[in-house]
Amino acid sequence: ALKAGALVDDRFVETSKQYRDRRGIVVNVISYDRQERRVIFMRPGYPHECFVPKDYFERYFREFEGDG
Repeated sequence: ALKAGALVDDRFVETSKQYRDRRGIVVNVISYDRQERRVIFMRPGYPHECFVPKDYFERYFREFEGDG
């Protein structure tokens, strides 16, 4: 069981950062999936994880610095 957990940890890089999507909505990035090369995030008011390819994320999302 410990080995399986280590593999999961190697695949997913957990984080907690806020970014704005291309429409200006602030999303909370929770993880990066190294195997599938995709960014995993949560949208406000939506209960399910969202996924986008890493290159799409880098093109259209900007780190959220806070208002003002």
